[in-house]
Amino acid sequence: MLHIVACIKQVPDTKIIKMNPKTNTMDRRTAPAILNPYDAHAVEEAVRLKHKYGGIVSVVTMGPPPAVSAIKKCIEIGADEGYLITDRRFAGADTLATSYAVTKAIEKIAKTRPVDLIICGKMSIDGDTGQVGPGIARRLDIPPLTSVNKVVEINQEEGYAIVHRKLEDGYEAVRSTLPCLFSVEKTINEVPYSPLPNMIKAARYTPQIWSVDDLEGVDITQLGLKGSPTIVSKVWAPPKPAGGSILEGNPRAQVEQLLSVLLEKKELFEAKEGV
Repeated sequence: MLHIVACIKQVPDTKIIKMNPKTNTMDRRTAPAILNPYDAHAVEEAVRLKHKYGGIVSVVTMGPPPAVSAIKKCIEIGADEGYLITDRRFAGADTLATSYAVTKAIEKIAKTRPVDLIICGKMSIDGDTGQVGPGIARRLDIPPLTSVNKVVEINQEEGYAIVHRKLEDGYEAVRSTLPCLFSVEKTINEVPYSPLPNMIKAARYTPQIWSVDDLEGVDITQLGLKGSPTIVSKVWAPPKPAGGSILEGNPRAQVEQLLSVLLEKKELFEAKEGV
């Protein structure tokens, strides 16, 4: 029976979040917290593999206490159990410190039930680094398979997985030993609406909550700000795009106006590039 662990994150909805013009930082209070979209596809894929091969899906996340809602969303999708590691000593973690903390949680989970496969979303929409998944794999000394957009086969008896990895001009078929880690693309599946029984289960579900003290063999210096060498010197909002113009008249007149605009842009570009 497969034991799949999906690593997830609760993030602010970047379609709604605003920037603070005085501090040049994201004002997280302006947007609702949601399950990272890439992670939703990771959980969905884990659930599909569970139904195909048999097994259990656990989800784990690091975050503040409200991140329980992200775990409940995963239960709605079809996960079986969830773990939240939350502690002020985790605060301010970059990808290096985050991968360390989540790895420690996975190691504790594995002592109860060995882990065969770890699935992560390709990246989080509030960080866009794609580093946590490979960081976890490196710390666990297992193969990381990134940009996975199709799982071809999982063979637990012979101890291997075959996947397709997305490339710029196609895909790459890769065979890896188990256990291993996938970081998946959104195109790997579609997340359907949750069935009512799952929603009821999620509403009643209480995840396992651990602090730093509940984990084993933790080096405090590798957590939070102390364990985060990354420094963000500045964050700013991209400039708003300039307003366009409306083409007027009949189709012929509109085409002439469009050609005039394109020629003007071409001349400006050539002047700038010294062509």
